[in-house]
Amino acid sequence: MPGMLDFAVNVRRAQPPSWLIQELSARLPDLARYPSAADVLTAQEAVAARHGRARDEVLPLAGAAEGFALLSNLRPRRAAIIAPSFTEPEAALSAAGIPVHHVVLQPPFTLAAASLATMVPDDADLVVIGNPTNPTAVLHTREQVLALRRPGRIVVVDEAFADSIPGEPQSLAGDALPDVLVLRSLTKTWGLAGLRVGYALGSPRLLARLTAQRAHWPVGTLQLAAIAECCSEHAVAEAAADAVRSVAMRAAMVEGLESVGLDVVDGRAPFVLFASPDADRIRKRLRDKAIAVRRCDTFVGLDEHYLRAAVRPEWPELVESIALAGAHSGSRQ
Repeated sequence: MPGMLDFAVNVRRAQPPSWLIQELSARLPDLARYPSAADVLTAQEAVAARHGRARDEVLPLAGAAEGFALLSNLRPRRAAIIAPSFTEPEAALSAAGIPVHHVVLQPPFTLAAASLATMVPDDADLVVIGNPTNPTAVLHTREQVLALRRPGRIVVVDEAFADSIPGEPQSLAGDALPDVLVLRSLTKTWGLAGLRVGYALGSPRLLARLTAQRAHWPVGTLQLAAIAECCSEHAVAEAAADAVRSVAMRAAMVEGLESVGLDVVDGRAPFVLFASPDADRIRKRLRDKAIAVRRCDTFVGLDEHYLRAAVRPEWPELVESIALAGAHSGSRQ
């Protein structure tokens, strides 16, 4: 949002790091040619090395959003989406005419393994879950996610924010499972929202089904170069260090939000979901002060009492503005 202090968008950098800009700039003269097989191979090998997977288990994507758009190629009879969650998978599946069932988790929005068996329909042959989940920031355990598996079912795990968790302890990106598809985004961590960069990890057979009806040259030269660079050893180390620093910043931000009477959902992602009976009024007051936060009544399972804010160094200004707007406590848990 131009001219505003933006806590609504989760891109964690104002621009890509200088080393990445330099690498992408070096490829500009190549744009007269179509992406080469060597470019694709380099990107695949970098991702495979980063996650300990085989090269043919890696699919470069034009952002994780392209992965959601391709899910209809799997031809599911019925999809289940663990909600609240990112809205793109539902939009893509519904547009393809695939019935979608929402498994709505109640506060604090964690998976309860004992109830999932009855909450997820038996005939759901595709289940989509975020980990950590957008917008709740909840990080589910590997065991809870794997409990969603059933014969004949594909589990899609949206790990767009997994690299923001130090050590990525609950990630399934390194697990070669025939019925699990992991989608990763690089746009948030590296300030590449305008380039659209990501990748999928899955068995070769699953990836072949996913790309059964895909356009030619779907991922451009600069995107492939970005994937390779952002999965290099030095980039992974830089992202890991940023994740550690973000933990302390998030903790301070949560403490600040709670100090002004807001109910904060326990989470691990680089954004914070919080609630107040006065959320809509607070959001409008913040907007008047040129501060943007994300309204959350557009997410299935949430209402007008919830707001989401990205973890940013300017968080004290957000907390101070909320305090001046007159936040009031009122538990939604």
